[in-house]
Amino acid sequence: MRIPAHSVCTAIRDDIVAGVYERGSRLTEELLARRYGVSRVPVREALRTLEAEGFVVTRRHAGACVAEPTEQEASDLLEMRMLLEPLGASRAAQRRTEAHLKVLRGLVRLGQERARRGNSEDLRSLGGWFHETLAQASGSHALTSTLTQLRHKIAWMYAVEAPASPVDSWAEHGAIVDAVARGDGERARAITALHTERAAVVHRLRFPGTGDRPDRVRTSQHPVNMTGLRH
Repeated sequence: MRIPAHSVCTAIRDDIVAGVYERGSRLTEELLARRYGVSRVPVREALRTLEAEGFVVTRRHAGACVAEPTEQEASDLLEMRMLLEPLGASRAAQRRTEAHLKVLRGLVRLGQERARRGNSEDLRSLGGWFHETLAQASGSHALTSTLTQLRHKIAWMYAVEAPASPVDSWAEHGAIVDAVARGDGERARAITALHTERAAVVHRLRFPGTGDRPDRVRTSQHPVNMTGLRH
């Protein structure tokens, strides 16, 4: 059975985001193939994709390495998200389906319930699902793909503190869904712009440690997902 390169790419990307591979460390095809139980062919394809996405760089005499983004690059990502998330919400107000609304409303109900209970870990996951579904509701594959990449890279570069008022934050999620359900693109855009601006405040840049960066890796929590792959 040949493991698709996109599955290997997802596994490596998830481990980069989780900090399994240190910034600047080498990513050899042999090591990665052994860790994920695949041949070097899908690893090579995955590294090319991850380089195009900005997670990996190719260095002379070193080969593929985990990228080391600058503070300015990280800041640019937050600014891009603040511009594109409102655009996605505006598009969603015009293009969403009933299935999108059902999922968004369900996530808001769960989020508001968890916010009242103060369960921050659940809220982080629910928030990610909410914004991913909202992007999908925009009906634009390019926009959805770009926002997904932004979320991955922001999660890699930033630690996110819990919002000062999770209840208020999820009330904003609810207001976004209400505007989307009514087809009010301008209101959906305005609320989402305010929401993403407030969210940016709780992002804290992760700086790589100083000193030597050995090519060791931590224990991976993201094996290649075999579910649904055909023999």
